Amino acid sequence: MALQLDLSHLRCLVTGGTRGIGLAITEELLKAGARVYIASRKQAAVDEALASLSRFGDRCAGSTCNVGEPDDRQKLIDSVTDRFGGLDVLVNNAAANPVFGKVEATEPWAFQKIMQVNLEAPFELAKLALPYLKQSEAASVLNISSIGGLRPEPKLGIYSVSKAALNSLTKVLAKEWGRYGIRVNAICPGLIQTDFSQALWQNEQLIQQMQHHTPQGRIGQPAEIGRLAVSIVSSFGSYCTGHIFTADGGYTI
Repeated sequence: MALQLDLSHLRCLVTGGTRGIGLAITEELLKAGARVYIASRKQAAVDEALASLSRFGDRCAGSTCNVGEPDDRQKLIDSVTDRFGGLDVLVNNAAANPVFGKVEATEPWAFQKIMQVNLEAPFELAKLALPYLKQSEAASVLNISSIGGLRPEPKLGIYSVSKAALNSLTKVLAKEWGRYGIRVNAICPGLIQTDFSQALWQNEQLIQQMQHHTPQGRIGQPAEIGRLAVSIVSSFGSYCTGHIFTADGGYTI
């Protein structure tokens, strides 16, 4: 008999949930019965995503949020907890990478933005969510990191640094918050075919090199990360915390 996931008891927040990996995670959570609140910087993106998910009815809602802004972060936590009456799962997916090039060419504003969105925001959102997660019987934080956090990727130096720090934050929170019954994990995707990574997978020379060094011989699809995320935050992953899950087709072996 096939195992069936029922996540109807979960109230979830997915930042950057309107496209790419975030949208795929949202859709897979909804398919399993969860209630999901999504956030993005632009209202048009939120509206478009909610329209595409309209078949799930009032189990899906969303609003705008610049996760780099403290006031926006507080409003977001207030919005999701007001809507669903609490919070069980926080998925920190929103990320920024405004530069692509040598690390010495990274200007201070770009460094600050990358760290603010990729590291500070997940940290502060987790802290804001903590009082609600403490009340949950299935509390989980899932950080969407990158294989760049495991080994630096060419021309993505500071982005890689931010994701390495996010991996460390994942372990720190898992160790400190385990006593509250809160699990904290991260996923490090390899190259996934999304708008965010378009500059990479549309580079024919680069994609051929990556496929050559990837045992599965291909890049990943957003739904593959979405399904992994669902399994981690569900009871299937109930004894997993502080773990950095790699989903890269074997590229980093």
